[in-house]
Amino acid sequence: MAARGHVQDPNDRRLRPIYDYLDNGNNKMAIQQAEKLLKKHKDLHCAKVLKAIGLQRTGKQEEAFILAQEVAALEPTDDNSLQALTILYREMHRPELVTKLYEAAVKKIPTSEEYHSHLFMAYARVGEYKKMQQAGMALYKIVPKNPYYFWSVMSLIMQSISAQDENLSKTMFLPLAERMVEKMVKEDKIEAEAEVELYYMILERLGKHEEALKVIRGKLGEKLTSELQSREKKCMAMYKKLNKWPECNALSKRLLLQNSDDWQFYLSYFDSVFHLIDEAWTPPTEGQMSLEGDLDHSIVQAVKFVEDQIENESNSQRQLRGPHLAKLELIRRLRKRGCNDEYKLGEPEDLMYQYFIKFGDKPCCLTDLKVFVDLLSASQHTSFINRLLGSLPLNRAAESEIALPEDTKALQRHLCVVQLMRLLGIYHKMDKLEKQDAVREMTERYRHGLQFGKSCLKTELQFSDYYCLLGAHMLLDLWSNGEEWAVWHCLTLLEEGLNNSPSNAQFKLLLIRIYCSLGAFEPAMDLYSSLDAKHIQHDTIGYLLTRFAGPLGQYTSASQACNAALRFFHSNQKDTSEYIIQAYKYGAFEKIPEFIAFRNRLNNSLHFAQVRTERMLLDLLLEADVSSSLEESIKSMSLSPEEDDIPWKDLRDNRDLTALFNWDPKDRDISEDHRKLSLEEESIWLRIRSLTLRLVSGLTALSHTPEPKNSQKGAENGVSSKIDIVRALLQQFEATVDAGKTFNERQIKYPFLGPPATRLSKFLSSGACQCQKEALLLLNDIYDLDMSGIDDTCEIQAKIGRKLKSSLEDLQDLLHHCKGNLMDIQGGNCRTSPHIIENLVFFVETISLFLWVSSYFVGVLRPFKSNLQKKKKKKKDSCATPPVFTGFLDYITGLQTLLSNMSDHIGGLEISLTALKLEDLSLDNITFSEDEKKFTKLAVDKVHSSYLHSLQEMGDLLRKRLETFKKFKI
Repeated sequence: MAARGHVQDPNDRRLRPIYDYLDNGNNKMAIQQAEKLLKKHKDLHCAKVLKAIGLQRTGKQEEAFILAQEVAALEPTDDNSLQALTILYREMHRPELVTKLYEAAVKKIPTSEEYHSHLFMAYARVGEYKKMQQAGMALYKIVPKNPYYFWSVMSLIMQSISAQDENLSKTMFLPLAERMVEKMVKEDKIEAEAEVELYYMILERLGKHEEALKVIRGKLGEKLTSELQSREKKCMAMYKKLNKWPECNALSKRLLLQNSDDWQFYLSYFDSVFHLIDEAWTPPTEGQMSLEGDLDHSIVQAVKFVEDQIENESNSQRQLRGPHLAKLELIRRLRKRGCNDEYKLGEPEDLMYQYFIKFGDKPCCLTDLKVFVDLLSASQHTSFINRLLGSLPLNRAAESEIALPEDTKALQRHLCVVQLMRLLGIYHKMDKLEKQDAVREMTERYRHGLQFGKSCLKTELQFSDYYCLLGAHMLLDLWSNGEEWAVWHCLTLLEEGLNNSPSNAQFKLLLIRIYCSLGAFEPAMDLYSSLDAKHIQHDTIGYLLTRFAGPLGQYTSASQACNAALRFFHSNQKDTSEYIIQAYKYGAFEKIPEFIAFRNRLNNSLHFAQVRTERMLLDLLLEADVSSSLEESIKSMSLSPEEDDIPWKDLRDNRDLTALFNWDPKDRDISEDHRKLSLEEESIWLRIRSLTLRLVSGLTALSHTPEPKNSQKGAENGVSSKIDIVRALLQQFEATVDAGKTFNERQIKYPFLGPPATRLSKFLSSGACQCQKEALLLLNDIYDLDMSGIDDTCEIQAKIGRKLKSSLEDLQDLLHHCKGNLMDIQGGNCRTSPHIIENLVFFVETISLFLWVSSYFVGVLRPFKSNLQKKKKKKKDSCATPPVFTGFLDYITGLQTLLSNMSDHIGGLEISLTALKLEDLSLDNITFSEDEKKFTKLAVDKVHSSYLHSLQEMGDLLRKRLETFKKFKI
């Protein structure tokens, strides 16, 4: 809570109980205590604000805001009131009001350092960079401290970063910032490292690399001490930008002689050597070779330097990986230039073998060698693996057919080899029986390795976990080749692994992926919750869950999944503002642009846009015309058909597509093409969903306020009428669906461990696309009927009649795609049909859309029906009922029949699932132990239970929809 000032202040003593109640979450008591205090002390403004905080936290936002504005209007200057108002406005997500508070306070007390400082930070929260600059300088004039001056300088840099005109940035903001810092340099007033960092940042952004280099190499550069080798790294960056390759090479060499294990400097060393060779650089006849000292400018020198580093490493007490990997990197670069054979650096196979002998018992060995396996030819793969296997210290136990390790180091060496076998594609070339044998071996090795981890805590991983994961990957290969039993065997193995290593995130992520592929969302949700994803992970790995949140029929869990992701994105804006303020306070100026970029990256996240759209559609599906009308639901979401708040041009794909460990060779791994295609597919699907949402909000706009007959005039005057907006959206929807069809024709298949495909393909193949498009296109015809009247609109009525009939036929086709058994056990094998659940969800979504369109139609037809009845009474004879009425009634009757049939079908699916004898599962005659059977049953039960849960939720929603349809009367 707010600072409470001095203890001796009587007001502080009076306010203390309210603070305590608020801190403890007892908001009602805080309100009561504040009211008691205000009766005695009406002028105690802080008590009124604290009451407002209590009201805000109990959901009474409007009352809280009125109280706050009453106090703010008095322009308080006491610290308690100001800080309490600041807290309240932050909780209301109104940081812009804090600036007004402190602007008023600064006017009343212009010499207050504290209030000026608070004003600057208030501007920082809302990104008012120009005002921040002015506030910083005003503060410096009152209290001439360096940090305040440089706050103002940093605000100029932020103006340059945020300026849309790059020319303005480089001609006005940055030069002004440069002059301000130069003034301090000339006056010898630079005190802190942060101020030097700021100067460097300005010069770098201005492209004044020579000047930046002088600053770093000069006296000011001596202040750069907080980060190890900060000065050297900045020099290196400038040398590269200035193409000063001699200095770059000499500096890299010098730093490597100090620490020959620093990989980043090996890369700089090699880059510079080859640049010098390409430029035919020769050393000067006199003086130093470069500003940084001696350097290497030929391949012979580079080879000798690397060999010397390896020799020095062999004589040192500590084993270093860098020199050995540098040799492999040099071979790779020489091969690219076609001159490797001239320099006897050795065979990559021998070097990698020697590296394995040295470091094979370290987990990093695989990741180090993985980079260089492409140096081996295909014919060397088997011989290389055989050499590695021959070096392993394994002993064959009497009861086992395979040689097993005696300690964790031997286990790690063998584990490294089998991972390399997978990476080189050796396991992929095996046939079905060989793969099954390999899975059995991995399982046995995994279980044998558990003895080494008996003393491990639950939060620690077992040493042999990767054997389990490799076995699972091989089973997934078999599943992708049509072996249905393999997926259940895979789940059995992973569930056993998770039981022994409850904290293994890789087991959980792979299980989530498999369960979702089987159409079971319930276990996936539980697993994701147990991952306890933090902060940015909601954006990077959240797609693994939210992609399946909607389409698997578990709407309650789907809402929870979307909410968890949205909470992170919504708090991002507030949290990032706090990081920026802390960066200003502690002088970490170089971090501020990073925080801004981070915030923008999250605001423009593809995942954020997807979750937000899906969450709103989900809310409409669950609430509209069930707990509240569609119109109320749209209003509560502040949806408007003309507003598209998705930043299409700036969308960022922040998904971590490598979150699942993968040892596949390059030809089977996720490629850059897969990433691009996945982003294209995700964007098309997001656009379809976003347009659907906007069209539904447009539907309520049409039905709520029918436009007058002369609405054409409004359009002519430049104001788009509501129907024009809807028509434009319909055109966009059709165009996007066509783009989706074109994309789908390419039949792209991603690796299983790569990005999951969107719902686009199922949307098109199930018939849901055609149904939804027809329902939305009806809006235009219904509107025309509404505007033209019931008389003389035979063509429109006939057109609507045809569309209603066609819609029923297409819905019947969609229902047909939902037929079949979800789960079936035959001959001991369990077959699942997860596509049925996805099609059922499409049916529920589509029928809801038909319901909303029908509701609009009813609203249009009722006045016409009323007028007809009046006419009949006047004429006292029967008038012919317009065909649109009978057509609509037939249509509603048809929809009710379809809904009843679907409810019966879902009921039948539930009965068949309940009657399923899961104990008959034997998985293609695989002999499982009792322990394994326990995990198989666990996996099958999870899928079975999830299916039942999905059917129940969809069945409940369809019954509610049917009740609503029955209430439709014209």
